[in-house]
Amino acid sequence: MAACGLDFGTSNTTLGRIRDGRPELVPLEGQHQTVPSSIFFAPGREPVIGRAAIEAYVEGVPGRLMRSLKSVLGTALIEETTPLGRERLRFRDVIARYLAAVKARAEAAAGTAFDTVVHGRPVHFVDGDAAGDRRAEETLRAIAEGVGFRHVSFQYEPIAAALDYEQGVRGEEVALIADIGGGTSDFSIVRLSADRHARADRSGDILANDGVRIGGTDFDRLLSLGTVMPLMGLGSPMKRADLAVPNAYFHDLATWSNINRLYNAKTLREIEETRRDAARPELIDRLYGVVEGERGHGLALAVEGAKIAASDRGAAEIDLAFVERGLAARIDRDSLGAQTGTLAARIAERVGRCLRQAGLGPERIDALFLTGGSTGLPHVRAGLTACLPQARVVDGDTFGSVGIGLTLEAARRHG
Repeated sequence: MAACGLDFGTSNTTLGRIRDGRPELVPLEGQHQTVPSSIFFAPGREPVIGRAAIEAYVEGVPGRLMRSLKSVLGTALIEETTPLGRERLRFRDVIARYLAAVKARAEAAAGTAFDTVVHGRPVHFVDGDAAGDRRAEETLRAIAEGVGFRHVSFQYEPIAAALDYEQGVRGEEVALIADIGGGTSDFSIVRLSADRHARADRSGDILANDGVRIGGTDFDRLLSLGTVMPLMGLGSPMKRADLAVPNAYFHDLATWSNINRLYNAKTLREIEETRRDAARPELIDRLYGVVEGERGHGLALAVEGAKIAASDRGAAEIDLAFVERGLAARIDRDSLGAQTGTLAARIAERVGRCLRQAGLGPERIDALFLTGGSTGLPHVRAGLTACLPQARVVDGDTFGSVGIGLTLEAARRHG
């Protein structure tokens, strides 16, 4: 039996162990050390996870894709059920099946059983709701125990990232750790040094912790609402001049965790009724086709891919030919910033909150350590660096730093 560090993220998951005295991430899908936090249920088959789950969906295999599983923790959705073939599963049971598969893969790859885990968690699962935050951790603990971990403890994800960064620190410094992931943005201010790294009790080195429930999936949602959903009828008029098409369908379709809620006969009947009274029924036809064909995740994947491409290359096209031949939407960095700038600003605001909590001015921060996939968004990165203009900017392993840090913490607690 052995201990591990588990970073169950909104977008990706890693699991690490100590090998020959050093932390390493275990391959979870082929040679990949990350596995997308996705699961696909096909009738009469065992569910598949990760890239294979997304590929099955994209290839049109009959079934149900579920992604961004972590985002339901701390919300009422966690106890709701969703139809999966002939059965209905609670969302907590879906998460359990996913994490059980991750654990089994890790144990097969490592050649050992893991009975102890240090689980990563955001600073806040939910904003402004301490009771909901406790329930989220309790739920995740119960799920971890249910899949076979006998000893479960937690560490804040930005603290874990700090432990990874500290491995390369030679002098003494104060670092602000920014972990901007798929579902949350988390920050810590930590004193770091090679000497401190060896200490068992690091509580005195943690100067501030804060976070906000904003991540990459929120950028996807606003980008989808601003760019794609108008092509499906969002904001278009009804035949009555003073009414617009109801917007609830579009918000659910743009939100990863809500997409599957649309896939039912009642929703299709409502969309048909909306079409009859819509001034532009051809737009509602597109909406109906996406929901009837259960292609909502295809829309979300297209938007996410375009967001990443526009961030990297400056512009991208969202190919919507699977909705209607020749249909597409174009985005660039300017439109990405215009449609999601409020989110980037709210993330950057947390830097100031952390500084006040620590009682430090921005000039006291030696390094800004960035990890998490959403640090690749140019306006997010610019907002963070502007808050700490004198700090050295260090890019961590985008998807691996938290997992490595959790593994180091597991070794410290249980080695």
